[in-house]
Amino acid sequence: MGPTARIDLSALRHNLQRARELAPGSRVYAVIKANAYGHGMLRVAPHLAGADALAVARVEEAVKLRQAGIDRPILVLEGFFDAAELAAASHYRLEVAVQQPEQIALLHDNPLSHPLTCWLKIDSGMHRLGFQPDAVEAAWQALQDDPSVDKKVRLMTHLSSADDLSDPATPTQLALFSRFADRFGTECSVANSAGIIGWPEARSDWIRPGIMLYGASPMLGQTGEQIGLRSAMTLQSRLIAVNRFAKGSPIGYSGSWVCPEAMSVGVVAAGYGDGYPRHAPSGTPVLLNGQRVPLVGRVSMDMLNIDLRSQPDAKVGDPVTLWGEGLPAEEIAQHAGTIAYELFCGVTQRVQFEETNG
Repeated sequence: MGPTARIDLSALRHNLQRARELAPGSRVYAVIKANAYGHGMLRVAPHLAGADALAVARVEEAVKLRQAGIDRPILVLEGFFDAAELAAASHYRLEVAVQQPEQIALLHDNPLSHPLTCWLKIDSGMHRLGFQPDAVEAAWQALQDDPSVDKKVRLMTHLSSADDLSDPATPTQLALFSRFADRFGTECSVANSAGIIGWPEARSDWIRPGIMLYGASPMLGQTGEQIGLRSAMTLQSRLIAVNRFAKGSPIGYSGSWVCPEAMSVGVVAAGYGDGYPRHAPSGTPVLLNGQRVPLVGRVSMDMLNIDLRSQPDAKVGDPVTLWGEGLPAEEIAQHAGTIAYELFCGVTQRVQFEETNG
């Protein structure tokens, strides 16, 4: 009786539509990298038909989509890193980001029979991938001159701090990027989920919603529900024991939490072996029979304990929601000192996945 991750496919479609409403003049790359943020790439891709294209991080992810029969434009956000990946990108008609001189050299040294659609990535301040501003002009010209590259070279960048509306980094990045966008007059892509939600000026020709497709907000202090998103994943389990303990009884490993009075403690069949965050502290909420109760003691590999004082009639088999519908993943992540992205991506293989359609 272990956890189940219920994936609401109608929520995915709703969240995609919400992204379109926020950026009505933009086309959409639905980002389904990292196994669709833990939701199942092959599961969700067919239900994002409302997007103009898909985006993944790596060539092997895109190849899996093609081999599964997904015949839609796919952008590889990291691009290719050797001749084999370049050949696969050409064979499977992938779009690629070009963000390092070595990639331009690979294109030059490995002529392709079918030119690639390339996105020239500019490092506007993220300082992770992309060409530095003083190298952009030469990189642009090299791509324009390469017969293996579609002459409609596009521009992209990634925002580092768009989740914080008070951070001056985003206006600085947007100003730098706009110089090149104006200079080259080509299609552009800037906005990730935070850019879509918080920065209208970042909503250019193409947007790249990721985490918001799955119902979570990347913005500081905000949940997806507050901006009209719906949870796509609800992680659920059940009570497998109800125990009565005396005042002063230590609960779980190291006895880090002690019963303040005689009370009932429930055991839930879920733990860090399923992807629940081990460092979630006592007080982190779960929903038992739809009502909030706090976690007590340390999270174990297979189990966690909850305070039943507010639910004296709780019994073995009662349903428990760990995050999702009615309990935002962002809230659990905040308690655990992480982000909803990590919670979603961390759900392990032994969790059973189910699909619903609203």
